[in-house]
Amino acid sequence: MAPVTVLSLLVEELNNGRVKVVDLTQPLGEETPVIGLPPIFAPSPGFSREVISRYDDKGPGWYWNTIHLGEHTGTHFDAPIHWVTGKDLANNSLDTIPAHKFIGPACVIDMSKESAMYEDFLLTREQVLAWEGEHGRIPAGAWVLLRTDWWKRTDPARFLNVKEDGPHAPGFHKDCSHFLAYERDVLGVGVETIGTDAGQAGKFDPPFPNHTTMHGAGKFGLASLRNLDQLPPTGAIVIASPLKIVEGSGSPLRVLALAPA
Repeated sequence: MAPVTVLSLLVEELNNGRVKVVDLTQPLGEETPVIGLPPIFAPSPGFSREVISRYDDKGPGWYWNTIHLGEHTGTHFDAPIHWVTGKDLANNSLDTIPAHKFIGPACVIDMSKESAMYEDFLLTREQVLAWEGEHGRIPAGAWVLLRTDWWKRTDPARFLNVKEDGPHAPGFHKDCSHFLAYERDVLGVGVETIGTDAGQAGKFDPPFPNHTTMHGAGKFGLASLRNLDQLPPTGAIVIASPLKIVEGSGSPLRVLALAPA
């Protein structure tokens, strides 16, 4: 008889339905929104594809495509090398990050009501401390996931929410990013918006403070997540494994969570 191990128990719990797999990934296709930058910066292309063959003369028995997209398209992973503050760190690109760092416990902070009332909502250090008072201290090596229900904006224009003064979307106060990176030693943060900084963060001091702080500390980012409303505040495990692109700054990925059913 095979010995009972943690992994054999996990398989048993999955098979009997006491642990569920939650897909935190949005579909990736030609309609997937991409972040817009001012014209002085180079844009990132959206997803496109060309058919190599589809059961035809170019390949009678098989179907496959060539795809073209930016590394940070759709649900994607941000590596430290993505930002200038992380460019000289060790193990900062997709091919050098140790694999065990792609898996960690999830701490889900629900600010969906606040984000619905104020689209430029910023999560503060004090709000994280209040969350810890109810759910316990955020452990080192955790993914901190900011739930805003932003993914429910299925219309791309409402998802990007660009106005005359630029995009508007919730994110992190700079003090909160510093707190999570240096006082809680998190793996990284995840959001349901198109990037891990707030929509107006290009005007902050420093600009894009979450990218600046997190990647400068060797931490990661997950953007364009969905279904965070299916996760408990604590008790889930996130598996976020990007493509192993040599010197890659990020990549689309399938983000899965294991959670109590």
